[in-house]
Amino acid sequence: MRLTVAQALIRFLGNQWSERDGVEQRLVAGCLGIFGHGNVAGIGQALAEQGAGTQAALPYYLARNEQAMVHTAVGYARALNRMSTFACTTSIGPGATNLVTGAALATINRIPVLLLPGDVFATRVANPVLQELEDPRSYDVSVNDCLRPVSRFFDRINRPEQLPSALLAAMRVLTDPAETGAVTLALPQDVQAEAWDWPEELFARRVWHVARPVPEPAALARALELVGRSRRPLIVAGGGVVYSEAWEALAAFSARHGVPVAETQAGKGTVPYDHPCAVGAIGHTGTAAANDLARDADLVIGVGTRYSDFTTASRTLFGGARFLNVNITAFDAAKHSAEMLVADAREALRVLDPGDWTAEPDWTDRAARLTHAWQEQVSLVTTGDALTQPVVLGMLNEVARPTDVVVNAAGSMPGDLHKLWRAIDPRSYHVEYGYSCMGYEIAGGLGVKLARPEHEVFVLVGDGSYLMMAQEIATAVQESVKLVVVLVDNHGFASIGGLSESVGARRLGTAYRMRGAGGELDGAFLPVDLAANAASLGADVLHADGPESLRVALTKARESARITVVHVETVAGPGPDTTAWWDVPVAEVSDLPEARQARLAYDQAKRAQRPYL
Repeated sequence: MRLTVAQALIRFLGNQWSERDGVEQRLVAGCLGIFGHGNVAGIGQALAEQGAGTQAALPYYLARNEQAMVHTAVGYARALNRMSTFACTTSIGPGATNLVTGAALATINRIPVLLLPGDVFATRVANPVLQELEDPRSYDVSVNDCLRPVSRFFDRINRPEQLPSALLAAMRVLTDPAETGAVTLALPQDVQAEAWDWPEELFARRVWHVARPVPEPAALARALELVGRSRRPLIVAGGGVVYSEAWEALAAFSARHGVPVAETQAGKGTVPYDHPCAVGAIGHTGTAAANDLARDADLVIGVGTRYSDFTTASRTLFGGARFLNVNITAFDAAKHSAEMLVADAREALRVLDPGDWTAEPDWTDRAARLTHAWQEQVSLVTTGDALTQPVVLGMLNEVARPTDVVVNAAGSMPGDLHKLWRAIDPRSYHVEYGYSCMGYEIAGGLGVKLARPEHEVFVLVGDGSYLMMAQEIATAVQESVKLVVVLVDNHGFASIGGLSESVGARRLGTAYRMRGAGGELDGAFLPVDLAANAASLGADVLHADGPESLRVALTKARESARITVVHVETVAGPGPDTTAWWDVPVAEVSDLPEARQARLAYDQAKRAQRPYL
């Protein structure tokens, strides 16, 4: 079959499927793209030939920003537990390098996305072409090489014959639960348009089976022995519980054996907040209940977690506990000198059966008492007459239904959500905190809604993050995708402002203020109308100036059929303090007294770290 490289690529992608537990779905559900000279005559022409309709084998969606299109693909893939994703195509040059941040986010979070950037001419006859990076050390370098360290697989297709092997390798990585992330196929613009005679079997329907590895028997025996000796165990549930759909097995295990369950950001909701063994968020943004238990636990059972510094409070949280790590990735299973159980989380929990063993009754009772006290604090700070951020979250938690999805990524909201949000459904909490990328929220929420159109999606975004990437509102309008965007306006970077103050940096550069008469950034707040901006992009806009008007606006937005932005200005107010440390270095010498004081506290906290385990 004679087709161009780009036509062959599109036809191949439209025939790839994933399968797990007998359920098949398209592996690449569509192609997000922005066209320039580097891909318009190749991939652009191939997509035009098959049509852009949603009934096409590879539907096309017009994005507004290349980084945002990767976020949309990530949101989509995560909402479907990594069983399906999108391809993202760009031109060479700034379009391609705009992918780097999105690729880093996908790979850090281990979410599959397929990146198809255009590249410079393989033939080199017209060099240097527009947007070509001229490296005097080698003609084989282009700006796309920036994507190598943030991709799980990278290849450059310099000849048509290279395409089949590259495509098969790309699909393998996209469907490997242990090795997945961003996959990049750089496509020189001349090669995209080159014709070749392709074998028919390249375009046959192909199903990629996603494995559920089971524990190795000897490792399982060691794990059971370790569990059997424990009296004060604590489970730390991570994103692997969600991706493997292990939440029922986890809830059953914890209830049967009386083991408290704490949650990372990616694992939040894996047990309902009112489950008898649920103790809430853990780590720097964790609950007092979970962190109290972590300090006294004798065994930490990590299920599907990679133990970020927020989870471990920069390795100060877990006292003298031993670790048993259940993870599909050996790299993570080995962390903290743990006993390793390399397996799918659901399959491991089903066979990790220590018989009639239970945690000490006093330990289980203590977990319940601490959690009850914490929930009383949550009720206290999420209600009130002032529109503080916790009150906004409390109101949204009240209006949202259990299967509605809340999406967030950056600023102070991830911390408040982790501590305060009362999740019932394991798929209802979608906070991107592996990369905590400002600008993810609206684009990621778009991907979630495309994946789960039957669910309401609430996008929580601060004004700082909104200003970085709001353009995908226009994409949602174009595709008639309904989102509720809760735009929390606090006139700057509140989270970093607080952190800045805590390390003696005096909140420099964290407030949106005019430059004052003295030359400092201490003048009036900027006259930026974010609500008007959202309306100009095509969204309906509602305003809230108090808790009751917020309730009305959220309810109306939820009932609407169109993308709706609820604009709310928040005020500073009380919230539950973190009970765990985070290692952010403080200046060792300074003329500022607050910096010197912060350094004393920092040196004190460092003494509790366990850097070598």
